[in-house]
Amino acid sequence: MKILGVDPGSRITGFGIIKADKLKFTYVGSGCIRTKGELTERITMIFEGISEVVEKYQPDIVVIERAFMRPDRPNPDAAIKLGHARGAIISAIGSRGIKMAEYSPNQIKKAVVGKGHAGKDQVGYMVCETLKLNKSPQEDAADALAGAICHAYHCL
Repeated sequence: MKILGVDPGSRITGFGIIKADKLKFTYVGSGCIRTKGELTERITMIFEGISEVVEKYQPDIVVIERAFMRPDRPNPDAAIKLGHARGAIISAIGSRGIKMAEYSPNQIKKAVVGKGHAGKDQVGYMVCETLKLNKSPQEDAADALAGAICHAYHCL
């Protein structure tokens, strides 16, 4: 099974693809879609970028990190922008008839690191260990790979 993980963001959207055969995971690829300009331009870039990734890698399923707003620092504007980015991603995937799954950031961290409040450095380290990588991918790509790994643990 080829799993595409996506870490949505209105400025940087991370993606990571793994092949999962039972509990044996193989790294396929990862990267970031970097956007600039007005929000409408950025959302279009995300849609087009995810469309290209899907065409290139042909995933069986796509895992998207669920939106989360910290209760101690609510930022409605950021949440709305993230919602737009997620909408572009979901549209790019859904228009191709690909299955989707969602996990919260805490679910992903717990599956990959063992605790739901793990730091980004811990997630990057465990992604490297799990996929036997020489170096950690960029933070957003590592988060996306972690989402793919989380799904593999939950469904295989």
